[in-house]
Amino acid sequence: MASEAFEDIVETFEFLDDWEDRYRHVIELGKAMPELEEAFRVSATKVEGCASQVWLLPEIEGTGPGATFRFRGESDAMIVRGLVAILHALYSGQTVADVLKTDAAAELARLGLNDHLSAQRSNGLRAMVERIRLLAAEAAG
Repeated sequence: MASEAFEDIVETFEFLDDWEDRYRHVIELGKAMPELEEAFRVSATKVEGCASQVWLLPEIEGTGPGATFRFRGESDAMIVRGLVAILHALYSGQTVADVLKTDAAAELARLGLNDHLSAQRSNGLRAMVERIRLLAAEAAG
C-alpha cells in the first residue's frame, strides 16, 4: 500500500550500505522539502511529544473516507525534518481511509529506522504518525 515515493526511499536505503549514508540521505530528503511558512508554525499545527519542534499542516481535498490526504511539515532539526519528508512520502496523496489502514510501524521498519534512531527520535516519530492518523480520522468523519 506504500506510495511510489516511499518505495523509492526504501530502494535507496537498500542501496546505501551504512547508516551514516542513510542518515545523510534522510537529511537530504528534509532539505528538499519546501519550508512551512512561519504563519503556520503555531500551536494548532505543532506536534506534541517530539523533543524537536515539529509542525504538520494538513491539506485535505474532499470529504469523507475518500478525501485525499496531504500535509506540509517542518522541523527545527535536520534529521527530524527528514523524518517528516519520509512520512510525507508514505502518506501524502492517499485517501484518508488508506492513511488509517497504513501500518506505519511495518512500513518504517522496512527502512530499519527503529534500530538506528534514539529513543527520543523514535518517540517523536510515533507522535508524528499518531498526529497524522488523528488528522485523517477527523477528515474521514
